Amino acid sequence: MSFHGRRRHPREDHIRHDVYETPEEKLRKNIIHFGEVDPVQEIPRLANQIFDHTPANVPTVTEGFRIGVTEQPYKISFYAALLRLLHDRPVADAAPGSPSLGRQVLEDFWKGFQTFLDKQAWRETRLCVHFFAHLTAAGVISVQSMYELLKSFTAVLDEFGVSHGRASKAGLCAAEGLMIAGPVIKQDTSLDAAEIINALQAYIELIKDAKTLVQPVVRLFTDTSVLEHAEEWLDCALAALQTLNSSDFAQTADSYPQPYTEFPPWTQEAFNLPGVLVPPEVIELDGLTTESGEDAQPKKEEWPQCYVRLFENDTTPDPTTPVGFAIRSALIDTVDIFEVNRKDCARLLLEFPKWTLPGTFKPRPGAPPQEPVKGKDWQLDNTLLETILGATFMLPESTYKAIYYIALITELCKSSPQSVGPAVGKSIRRLYALLADGLDVEVAHRFAEWFAVHMSNFGFQWVWKEWIPDLVLVPQHPKRTFIRRAVEFEIRLSYHDRILRILPEAMHDAQTAVISAEAPGPEYEYDEPTNPYHESAQSILNLIRGRAKPEDVMAHLESLRNTLIETTGNVDAVLRSITVQSLLHIGSRSFSHFLNAIERYLPLLRNLAAGQISSGGGAHAEARTDIMSAVATFWRNSRHMIAIVFDKLMQYQIVDPTDVVGWTFTHCAIVTDGKRKATFNAFQWDLLKAALDKANGRVMVQRRKVAVLRKEADDNAARAIAGENASMEVDAEAKPDVIPVGESPQLTSAIKAFTVLTREQKSALARTLSGFVDCLAVEGVSPKVREVITEHAWHNRANWEDDDWETWETWGWYRHWGRTYSPYLRNYMNTIGTVAFAKVPDTADPAVDLFRKTWNIATGQEV
Repeated sequence: MSFHGRRRHPREDHIRHDVYETPEEKLRKNIIHFGEVDPVQEIPRLANQIFDHTPANVPTVTEGFRIGVTEQPYKISFYAALLRLLHDRPVADAAPGSPSLGRQVLEDFWKGFQTFLDKQAWRETRLCVHFFAHLTAAGVISVQSMYELLKSFTAVLDEFGVSHGRASKAGLCAAEGLMIAGPVIKQDTSLDAAEIINALQAYIELIKDAKTLVQPVVRLFTDTSVLEHAEEWLDCALAALQTLNSSDFAQTADSYPQPYTEFPPWTQEAFNLPGVLVPPEVIELDGLTTESGEDAQPKKEEWPQCYVRLFENDTTPDPTTPVGFAIRSALIDTVDIFEVNRKDCARLLLEFPKWTLPGTFKPRPGAPPQEPVKGKDWQLDNTLLETILGATFMLPESTYKAIYYIALITELCKSSPQSVGPAVGKSIRRLYALLADGLDVEVAHRFAEWFAVHMSNFGFQWVWKEWIPDLVLVPQHPKRTFIRRAVEFEIRLSYHDRILRILPEAMHDAQTAVISAEAPGPEYEYDEPTNPYHESAQSILNLIRGRAKPEDVMAHLESLRNTLIETTGNVDAVLRSITVQSLLHIGSRSFSHFLNAIERYLPLLRNLAAGQISSGGGAHAEARTDIMSAVATFWRNSRHMIAIVFDKLMQYQIVDPTDVVGWTFTHCAIVTDGKRKATFNAFQWDLLKAALDKANGRVMVQRRKVAVLRKEADDNAARAIAGENASMEVDAEAKPDVIPVGESPQLTSAIKAFTVLTREQKSALARTLSGFVDCLAVEGVSPKVREVITEHAWHNRANWEDDDWETWETWGWYRHWGRTYSPYLRNYMNTIGTVAFAKVPDTADPAVDLFRKTWNIATGQEV
């Protein structure tokens, strides 16, 4: 053994190496972390510390402010108070007439704000606007310049073709800044706060149709933009602004802490914010288009943000009021910012009341009693749960993965089990009650996932007997469906016998279909000796178990085919089923066994998918359908395994995403439920989403590959030109012989692959639309399709049967597909919509009208 460098002495491992912090680092750290005990008392002390630091280091102080403002939104008003104090004394050893330290920090801070704005870092930009608004209220910033800054954001709302994501973020910058600086803006008669409010209201009127597609509680019979059990965030901002404006912003002081109001009046010259122009959206142009000329990179579409409400306004703050909006905004920002550290996030959320005005929340257990404030005195734990779950259930997708929000709630429960635990229970019961009142199918799906994972973190302790009375409901009632799905998830997170033990006896009955008596597992169709193909299947099984070569298995299958062809009607389908189920049977012991079996016999599976045995060929739709049906038959009792196997079949290109989409609509119900249905459920959605994500993901990966190869080709061409020019004489007219970019073999091959994958992507989306058309919009659909979308039927839903609820769920999944894949549908709407809508009748039909309206909203067309 050789050693590089000197040999380490054993004692060195036990020597403590202290980390040395420079004075600048300590100062920045103190600015960022101030207020851990009492922020109001710490502000003057920290200001003195900053003044005493010599020489004055403006960049260090500014960096501390910038980090504090953009990463700790609950402290912004206190940072404004701190900066206000930094204007009161001159910088030590500064020349006479030099600007104060506070003015220098503010000027440097503005440069950072301009950087955020140029990068379109919207959250950081909005929080900086909060900071400027508080400084305006403190007199540090001139009212006129603050008003012009807010107007620059409302100008975005009037841009031609502005995206909702850009408009809403700019609108919130203007709205929240006006809520804070409104009192001083209102005092200036030359400024019109209503102009900002009217601009926001005019934009909100334009997006009312989009809100109907992302509301968490669905009403199919109406297109009103008024939400039930939910609030849209821009609507909340507008309502809060209108309330403030009607009272000349008198409620601002009751909504936001303003510690700077305790300081002496401002007598210096106010700082004028420079004028800004919000930069346009950044659009990537890579030159890639599809065969039909569409953009190859659809832009992600952002939808109105609708948050579900679980509690009454006397329990949690109403976000349509000024104080409710301020609290909810700060909590949402905190949850988003601290996604990188859920433990710190949980701690800060539980400490949130100290950053609010006294009396905002009820005192924590063990805290000194305080006088309740009329209209406030809310419950912190319920507010936190409502905020986090609102973010979790945002449609079409949450800002972060659901596991973050689930883990955050778990951390809150561990940090304060006596108070957060009951709030979790109340939230579960409220959501469970909403299941029967139109809770969106995707929200219900996420609710089941959260419930199961949360229960798994706390020993699956739940009062299951509460739900026993609901077992008399029809099997497809949303509450019954939720119970089955939650139990299925819990079994996957634990094991069957444990979940069986914790459920009450009433749920053990097979008639309730809550849980099976035996653990779910594989079902090898040919295991019983009474099966007519038992011996044939055993011979194949023995060959695979003995790790026979693929060629030997193919030869044996050919022999079996010759033997069975005279007595079996569709011998090829039988042989496919036997082979696939035998492979799955061998691989059912573990995931590694499954992968080994699939990879060993890939040539055989590819031949079967081509409709052959010993030779390959092109895609064979019937053969691929048979393979997927064999998989679903084998794993019908463990449906999540069907999705896992399908994913691997797509990965190994045994089947394509379009095959999975088609099978999901036409054969899934036959195999899993034993009968054909023209409806769509959550399990089918899981399969559909996996197939579409696979198709979209392949296009994205190939697009990046083409971009890299194209850049390499361009760089090579540029270097060739530079080399030729260097070697040519000045007066030579010969031009360098540069190989065109398109003639690069690797690039040409990558572009061809991209074209093929894009075609597959459009095919999968078109097949999905066609499937939903067949379920909801063609002539001859079930009368239930029209019935369940009427107001009369909805109010009579207590008497609905299974087919009513299944049809209503189908409508829900169609809506969710439209909003989830809206970017791709908008990009390809002419290509994929032509064939599918050719089957839709032109006659007046409420179902057809609703189907077309949903499609138009999803694709950004006029309704």
